[in-house]
Amino acid sequence: MKAAHRPLRIATRKSQLALWQAEHVAALIRRSQPNMVVELLPMSTKGDRIQDRSLAAIGGKGLFIKELETALEDRRADMAVHSMKDVPGDLPDAFVIAAVLPRLDARDALISSRALKLEELPQGARLGTSSLRRQAQLLAARPDLKIEALRGNVDTRLRRLDAGELDAIVLACAGLIRLGLESRITARLDPQVSLPAVGQGVIGIESRADDTSTLDALHALDDAATRTAVEAERAFARRLAGSCQSPIAAYARMDRDQLRLDGLVAEPDGSRLLRDSITGSSTNPRILGERLAERVLAAGAAELLQRLRSA
Repeated sequence: MKAAHRPLRIATRKSQLALWQAEHVAALIRRSQPNMVVELLPMSTKGDRIQDRSLAAIGGKGLFIKELETALEDRRADMAVHSMKDVPGDLPDAFVIAAVLPRLDARDALISSRALKLEELPQGARLGTSSLRRQAQLLAARPDLKIEALRGNVDTRLRRLDAGELDAIVLACAGLIRLGLESRITARLDPQVSLPAVGQGVIGIESRADDTSTLDALHALDDAATRTAVEAERAFARRLAGSCQSPIAAYARMDRDQLRLDGLVAEPDGSRLLRDSITGSSTNPRILGERLAERVLAAGAAELLQRLRSA
């Protein structure tokens, strides 16, 4: 355990949701180790600063964590708190995901004052999302929708909807729940309609692989069932080696005593969805994820992903 005079420092983005997540982790650490002093190191990342372009155009969700990892590397911070859906499949060797917290609702949330369900939105409705994964699946369900780029924090996105600029937006249920905004959810989208992002609904805590005292402090926070699911999802995405231009989705959960993993690769315009599922032992979730990826690659995803990478 770290000496009481040396605080445990948490690197976090400055967004409202990121700060909530970091404060939540700090509270859990203080509860499990009352003598531990925990401090936050709020930071602005490149993904937060550039708001006028899509994430895919500027390098993907990994832009939300690079500066936080630099703070870990420079030992200005002992850990970084992330939404696991923002964490790239391959971490640098110097870092590990030391703990994942129990998953909240992994589903996507439709928010609209124009309709109660996706299928009830008016023809040609303007729907806001910053996610190619969501865009592809929503267009597959409703090709008439007009997809508009939606960046910024949760409040910014909700304001655009409330101002009438959009007919509907899609956000993660978990983020809205954590911010006390669950009442804004119009409908929770079934994973058969919108398969969640890898790691969606999960808070992850990253630390240096050689920082044994921090790893020890975080061990008690790790949720085994969530880690199993996330490892399967991340193995699926890692084997696909998709780029930030690749709509990829995966969602794992226990089905009785077996782990079920659904995976998807899609054309960004929704014209083609390659989807499959696999069920097997939860003892080696990475192998399950890799097996499903191989099946999807053989079904046509290899060519699709190669074309998207070279686009």
